[in-house]
Amino acid sequence: MFELKGMLSLHAGDRHVGGLDRIELLAAIGETGSISAAARAVGMSYKGAWDAIDAMNNLADEPLVTRATGGKRGGGTTLTPRGQRLVEVFRAMAAEHARFVQQLGAMGEASLRDLQLMRRFMLRTSARNQLVGTVTAIAPGAVNDTVELALAGGQRLAVTITRESTRELDLAVGREAIALIKASAVRLARPEAAGQSSARNRLAGTIATVERGDANAEVVVNLDGGGVIVAVVASTDVEALDLAEGQRTEAIIEASSVLLGTTD
Repeated sequence: MFELKGMLSLHAGDRHVGGLDRIELLAAIGETGSISAAARAVGMSYKGAWDAIDAMNNLADEPLVTRATGGKRGGGTTLTPRGQRLVEVFRAMAAEHARFVQQLGAMGEASLRDLQLMRRFMLRTSARNQLVGTVTAIAPGAVNDTVELALAGGQRLAVTITRESTRELDLAVGREAIALIKASAVRLARPEAAGQSSARNRLAGTIATVERGDANAEVVVNLDGGGVIVAVVASTDVEALDLAEGQRTEAIIEASSVLLGTTD
């Protein structure tokens, strides 16, 4: 079962102004007229409340909170009309946001997979090849770990990364990851030459296109089971290996030439 949660927050340029906690602080100030009472109501310290108010006042186009002095009660703290409007607008937006998240949560599993797919599209990298897979095994080492991915088409890809990277990416069996591979790190070989390379990864496929250049050629391979991988090889290799559309081939990739990324 999927459960979607969302959080609404305010930003001024690249700076985070606050979220629901600070808006509730403003609302409590409007209701109590006291910064200390408002801080207690929302579970903040007195100093933390004033720090939050100062930050919002500094980033707003006009004050949100004013401090009054004197009078029978010795002064107090009040919201300005701008501060009151901000509370009302934020609460209205938060209600709409909650309804939106609820609607997303009611979507079917297929639609949620579409949302995950869109997150993958947001990844920007110079690596030509991006292959999505699921972690099926992690073999720890003294310095490096070997992570095995099951690609969408069923083929396996071994990746060597540092143990620190495994921890930072929070990798575990069943977690989705994206393998990033430069086209120049992909070599091509005939299937019958299987024993002539010590590389851990040999992905089988069929050549889709060959684009020749003066020194290099770009070869696009449709992988068995789905997916595409691109290799940049020397033009002399095109002739030596007789690379042509429709020919079976294997993409050879060193485990240490693969980078891993996650989308969360």
